[in-house]
This record gives sequence, C-alpha cells and structure tokens, in this order.
Amino acid sequence: MPNSTTLPPPRRIGARGILRSLLATIAVMLIVSPAVVLAAPSLSLKSNAAIVVDQDSGETLYAKNADVVMPIASLTKLMTALVVVDARLPMDETLEISSEDVDREKNTHSRLTVGTKLTRGQMMLLALMSSENRAANALSRGYPGGRPAFLAQMNAKAKSLGMQSTYFADPAGLSSKSVSTARDLLRLVSAADSEDLIRDYTTRPETEVRVGKQQLTFISSNRMIRNSRDWDIGLQKTGFTNEAGRCLVMRATTLNRRMSMVFLNSFGTMTRFADAGRVRKHLELQGKGELSAPAITSASTKVQAPVKKTVKKPAKKPAREPAKKPATKASTQPKKAKPKTKPAGESSS
Repeated sequence: MPNSTTLPPPRRIGARGILRSLLATIAVMLIVSPAVVLAAPSLSLKSNAAIVVDQDSGETLYAKNADVVMPIASLTKLMTALVVVDARLPMDETLEISSEDVDREKNTHSRLTVGTKLTRGQMMLLALMSSENRAANALSRGYPGGRPAFLAQMNAKAKSLGMQSTYFADPAGLSSKSVSTARDLLRLVSAADSEDLIRDYTTRPETEVRVGKQQLTFISSNRMIRNSRDWDIGLQKTGFTNEAGRCLVMRATTLNRRMSMVFLNSFGTMTRFADAGRVRKHLELQGKGELSAPAITSASTKVQAPVKKTVKKPAKKPAREPAKKPATKASTQPKKAKPKTKPAGESSS
C-alpha cells in the first residue's frame, strides 16, 4: 500500500480573525500609499474659462476652456499699454480728450470730459488702474499714424508674442470683436509684466488728477489691490462687458508661490476674485509653500463656521459660557469688514 501523506485539516478562521486580518491590510495600505488619503482635492473654479500656472515651475495647475476664443473687454488695455511703451513716446507730452474718444457703442460713462488735457503718462495710468475708456482711446489717437496705425501695431504685437487666436478691434476693449483665449492672455500678461511702468500703473490703489477746475480721485477697478492681504500682486487687469462677462488677469505671489492666472467670462460680481481665493485655498491644502501670516487670517475664518453651529444648536448640549463667546464674535466681526470704498464704475473695466 503506497505511503500517503496525511494533510492537516484546514484551520478555521473565526470572525475575530477575519476582522484582525482586514484591519492589518488597511493599516498596510495607509502606510504604503498615504497619498491616497492625504491628497488635496482637485482645484475647481467657477469662471467659464481659466488657466492657472506656477510661474517658477511652468506647471499648469488648472485649465478650463483655455483655448476657446471669446471677447476680453478691458484686458485689451494691457496691449494698448504695451504698444505705447514700445513706441518710447514721451510720457510727459499732453494729450487731449476729443469727441472721437467718447464711447458711442455702449455709451459708457467717463469723468474725463471732452477737452480734458492730461499727459500721456496720466492717460495710461487711468486706462490701466481705473480702466478709463476715453484715456485708452486718446492714447491710440496720440500714436504716430493715429488709431488705424495703433490698432495695426496691437495686432502685430500679438502675433510677435505668439498670440495666434487673438484679435484687437479697438484700444479700450469695448468692441466684442476684440477677442482672445485664456492661454493667449498668459503670453500678454508675461510681456506686460516685463515693463516696470505697466506693473506700477496696474497695481496702484488710487490717484488724483486735475480735470478742469476739479481735483478728481480715481481708484483701482480691482478690489484685491485695495483690500487683499493674501496676495502680493505684481500685475493685474480687470475687464467687463455684457459679452465678455467679468474678467481678471493677474500675476501675484501667495504662500511663497508666484502664480499667473487668467479668469474669463465670469458671471457674478465676485466670481473672478473668489476664483483667486480658491486657487490660494488649493495651494494651502496642497501644503506646498510656507504658510505666511495671511494664512492665519484664512484659518481664523475656518474656525468661525463651527462656532455658528454651536450657537444655533444649544439644545443638544447645555449652552454654557463658551456658547456665548462665539455669538458676540459672529455678530461683531462681519460688521467691521463691511465699510468699503466702492470701485469706480466697471463699464468696461
């Protein structure tokens, strides 16, 4: 009779054994692949077209409809400024607002009345900082060869920058025929950022100008220039028309990271600025870059949300002294942030 090896009977694993085995497997997975658990949520922006690029690494963090051609409103004025700077025309030369500079297409309002005389430098400052349409139009008329030559140079400059999907029909951006893409505008922003004067003019919070017998104050069309402590803004431009929606381009540093951002066709007064905030929050969640003082402000906003819940639901836990403290905090804090100077009319800013 052949020798047969007797195999031991299979060992029974009880419910506890299965549970122990499962917990051990999960623990190994957490150790081996922590990225699955710790990865920051993907960036999501509300603007209909957008692109966000890390200036130092060149990495595109976000792109949405980045190659769709659309009207760009007053973002056009960045190219207007580039053409003026390239021409090396004297900035102290006096230009005069004429009836040709008045907007007949959209009838936008301007405080620069016909006959107003300002230097070329002042006109460029108002066009970039406060998005003054008549100032942009006056700059084009003051160019050698007048407005036709100026527009030709705007489009030639766009081609030289590799902006293949861009066309400029006017110097102010009022025409819906002035179009570009988010990706093309990154090239324009980069070129404008290389000019000290353009960087200076786009980031000034306000300026005073004498118009006739009046001393008028013009303020930046970008509320982030006037109010935000979270961003160190190096260059920016806003834009708005009904066709283009609300637009914003910006080169800025936050959390020690230099970002280039384009937000196009945003609907809602705050959407483009809120998108910039979403980019910052995403960088914060990624844990890249050293968190600076503004991040503490951001964190303190987070703390307020659960405080409100505690005040609203005192039924579950007896409300003691801690419940009263947040209540006063919640009622006092928002009121302090409310009073703000209203920006100049954004007819095409």
